[in-house]
Amino acid sequence: MADEIILETRRLAKAFKGFLAVNNVNLKVRRGSIHALIGPNGAGKTTVFNLLSKFLTPTQGQILFRGEDITGTKPADVARKGMVRSFQISAVFGHMSVLENVRVALQRKLGTSFQFWRSGSSLDGLRDQADALLDAVNLLGDADRLAVELPYGRKRALEIATTLALDPEMLLLDEPLAGMGHEDIERIAALIRQIRVNRTILMVEHNLNVVADLSDCITVLARGEILAEGPYATVSQDPAVMAAYLGTGHA
Repeated sequence: MADEIILETRRLAKAFKGFLAVNNVNLKVRRGSIHALIGPNGAGKTTVFNLLSKFLTPTQGQILFRGEDITGTKPADVARKGMVRSFQISAVFGHMSVLENVRVALQRKLGTSFQFWRSGSSLDGLRDQADALLDAVNLLGDADRLAVELPYGRKRALEIATTLALDPEMLLLDEPLAGMGHEDIERIAALIRQIRVNRTILMVEHNLNVVADLSDCITVLARGEILAEGPYATVSQDPAVMAAYLGTGHA
């Protein structure tokens, strides 16, 4: 159902030595949407992401994924449930080939990641899946290249491919376009639009042009609290948002 809430937080808060980095955040992400989390520096975006992916424990509140309370669930278990933060499983091994990187990620899904004594032929069955993933991120022609040789934008595409190898229902993308030039930005933005099929994406992103183009819904944070929420056309005209964020020229 398009209107189904796949991820929800209730009164989510995080304090660090008395400082409230996140305060009373009630977030709802609809299944099948691209939902962006934006705000000025220090707004609490990264803290919220770390809470959602279970790298931080909330001081208060709940996190629900597909209606299940995952507030106390370990990061690896959250990933197994279908919600994956890109860097959780997408480490690129520079001196392995692009194909080998994706195949390792597919092994993780099968639970055979550390069975290094298995023969190479036993992994041949993963080739078709790996090729399909590489084709999806336009890297099939680079399959035999070492990952370390890839330009930055293509390396990020490889990271997304290794994330997709776990077949997640929901992706948390933390600044997927950071440090990219114009050509790479266009390529990865197109990739995000492509991989949203049958998936939900929540992303923190500083590039407002991309946020405006990709996002179905935007949540604006300021000083750890939700300042505004809605489609870009609505939040971009909100006077409070313009004062706290859009008028500053920073994310």
